Amino acid sequence: MPHETKSHDALIDEIRACRLCAGRFAATASAHVPRPVVWFRPGARVLIVGQAPGARVHASGRPFTDPSGDRLRNWMGVDAETFYDRSRIAIVPMAFCFPGYDAKGSDLPPPPLCAATWRARVIAAIGTPQLTLLVGGAAQRWHLGTRAVSDTVFAWQNHAPAVFPLPHPSWRNTGWLKRNPWFEAEVIPALRARVKEVL
Repeated sequence: MPHETKSHDALIDEIRACRLCAGRFAATASAHVPRPVVWFRPGARVLIVGQAPGARVHASGRPFTDPSGDRLRNWMGVDAETFYDRSRIAIVPMAFCFPGYDAKGSDLPPPPLCAATWRARVIAAIGTPQLTLLVGGAAQRWHLGTRAVSDTVFAWQNHAPAVFPLPHPSWRNTGWLKRNPWFEAEVIPALRARVKEVL
């Protein structure tokens, strides 16, 4: 265990020091510097795979410190203390840094270079979680090879109970949630029950 902890700490230090995308971020409308947000430990029972930190998370250095996080915690049926307990829940987005904004002020997608560089090592370090939440299209494409988020989430029972594909909890998806009441009626109760069972 001490060796695992040492190698885990070294990996986290490497990721936090990563500046591979510095030039890319400097060229965005936000012109920001890299700030990898790293939140995992070996042995976590739940793995949350998101897209990439937003501007608020870039500022806080803590994942899902925004309204999306409030909604995701509500979907899971957990409080903030449980959500941020790294011994139980690992939060590993498809890119560790805020990708920045485009000229129109929209979030840029996560740079594929981040997952190509770090993802295999991080997943190996965590081990095999009992439950994986795939939040949004980027996570679902990487882990399931699917394309359409609505179709993937609609077929959630094909992946449960080990994996739950979810729409992104962003306020931008409020309309989708209203158009798809089956999600909160069917998926959320099953997700909460599974989270409770695993934790």
